[in-house]
Amino acid sequence: MAHIQLNNDAPGIRSLVMYRPDTGKPLYELAQALLRAGSPDSTLSDAERELIAAFVSNQNCTDFCMNSHAAASRYLFGEQAHLVDQTLQNPETAPISTKLRALLTIAARVTADARTVTDDVVTAARTHGATDGDIHDTVLIAASFSMYNRYVDGLATLTPNDPAAYEAMGERMGTLGYVLPKPN
Repeated sequence: MAHIQLNNDAPGIRSLVMYRPDTGKPLYELAQALLRAGSPDSTLSDAERELIAAFVSNQNCTDFCMNSHAAASRYLFGEQAHLVDQTLQNPETAPISTKLRALLTIAARVTADARTVTDDVVTAARTHGATDGDIHDTVLIAASFSMYNRYVDGLATLTPNDPAAYEAMGERMGTLGYVLPKPN
């Protein structure tokens, strides 16, 4: 049960943006900008962006965000959906690009302690083909999702247990992106 009276039965962050649309709108706009539009010089796909969000949420042990963004990433990866679970289990052995693996290292460091993002990890990402936009967006996705994770968990929002609920969320997020829920 949530720590505050939300007056809705939506799960996760959706319940919070319905409770406070004035703060929810900019949060959803940020998610849309990061997970769909990205920096002009970024080469990350939407599926990879969602995977970074799921990876950070997994690092933060935030089940709702990890499951929903993993579902969106699976939906967007299509026939390569298996990459998502393999990456969440072990990014070092997952069959992902060396560029994405290097960016996940940056994301992990931002999540744990952003001061540990050093020149050597950024150089490694560049060596594997990461652009300034890729590095920027990875850092901002990791920082933002650490905040989103703390927001969702700090207010103890509803976290569904049914994998089918996340599959539907993933399809919605993969097709519509991040739009405010319609008021009841």
